[in-house]
Amino acid sequence: MMIQRLALAFAHLVAVHGSWAAGATDPAIREQVNRKVAAEYPSLEVIYRELHARPELSFMESNTAALVARELRSLGFAVTEKVGNTGVVGVLTNGTGPTVLLRADMDALPIKEETGLSYASTGLSTNLSGQGLPAMHACAHDAHITSLIGAARTLRALTNHWAGTLVLIAQPAEEIGAGARAMLADGLFSRFPLPDFALTLHAWGPLPAGVIGYAEGPSYANVDTLDILVRGYGGHGSRPHLAKDPIVLASEIVLMLQTIVSRELEPGTPAVVTVGSIHGGTKHNIIPDEVRLQLTLRSYSDAVADHLVRSIERICANLARAAGIPEDRLPVISHAEQRLPLVDNNPMLTRRLAATFQNWFGQNQVLAEKPTTGGEDFGLLGRTSHRVPVFAWWVGAQDPARLDAAKRGVTPLASNHSALFAPVPEPTIKTSILSFCAAVLDLMPAR
Repeated sequence: MMIQRLALAFAHLVAVHGSWAAGATDPAIREQVNRKVAAEYPSLEVIYRELHARPELSFMESNTAALVARELRSLGFAVTEKVGNTGVVGVLTNGTGPTVLLRADMDALPIKEETGLSYASTGLSTNLSGQGLPAMHACAHDAHITSLIGAARTLRALTNHWAGTLVLIAQPAEEIGAGARAMLADGLFSRFPLPDFALTLHAWGPLPAGVIGYAEGPSYANVDTLDILVRGYGGHGSRPHLAKDPIVLASEIVLMLQTIVSRELEPGTPAVVTVGSIHGGTKHNIIPDEVRLQLTLRSYSDAVADHLVRSIERICANLARAAGIPEDRLPVISHAEQRLPLVDNNPMLTRRLAATFQNWFGQNQVLAEKPTTGGEDFGLLGRTSHRVPVFAWWVGAQDPARLDAAKRGVTPLASNHSALFAPVPEPTIKTSILSFCAAVLDLMPAR
């Protein structure tokens, strides 16, 4: 299915361009795009600052969604709201050609902002449980939404230069890994045109503002989130021989888990096993009945992800048996969340658009990067039975001076998910808009 979809989609491009090479966009068209983006930028930065000052947490992005819906409707898109809870889908058909989906995520993080920006978030945002929490756009989703709006305005003004169907989505709840799944479950690929290509970008703290980074193949990792309940028999701390101490057992498990990557996987295989939380006991002289562990696992293939889980199950069960724990009290391992699959950038699509970006921005501004072990639910769009080819790239957002200071060890790097993360709006947003437009104009050329 995936090979057939790629063949058909790229066949259209070959028919238009006459070769498999990435289309070298007419400099005159690039100049039109640059002029339009420059003209729109002042109003877009106003939108960006408003979004930044008023962040909304996962599945609570009603104001952000309403803003996107208004903007897209004003441009002539057919807009559907509340897709997958708070998601927005805008569709614009402009003749015959491929269908390209552009995605931007909307939600903020429950972090108290410490950037000192004049437009910093200072109030509380409500989460799904009704709690009011400090929140901020510490992962630059405000820049993503602003860039999506900017791309929509620009592409709407250049409809004589592209042909096909443009699908723009504002996705909720990326930060909890649930938004893409919710939109797919609500008919993203059945109620709306099925994309030939799905694209997204992410403002990225480790890169200088305006630089583009990409990775062919895996760009974000599989994420497995596990809970482990280690059980024993409690007792008095002065008489440990009459108890089965789950704290000692949990400690042995934590240490043994570190051997999975170093001793079970072939050297050089990327994988992470991290115990992020360990809780047990209430008092100095009480041996508890239970200890709870919370783990995050990262990998770049399903086979490795499955291996990590099986090894954890084996280690936990057999260390418990070795400690004399009966079968009915062996550790209980559960998935706290469904696996978040890796983002696997389609090689042909990645090479094509990387060449296009180099054509637009210059080779020194478009860098092949190592994949991150971070997670991104955008990968789900490429994992349905349709096997839509996906491509996610990074747009640098960091003040170059701050990045240089961090590299020299003068100051720590305030990057994504930091309370101090302050993307440079320009050129980050302009570069994001231009890269969205460059990709669409290359994949959807006018006949």
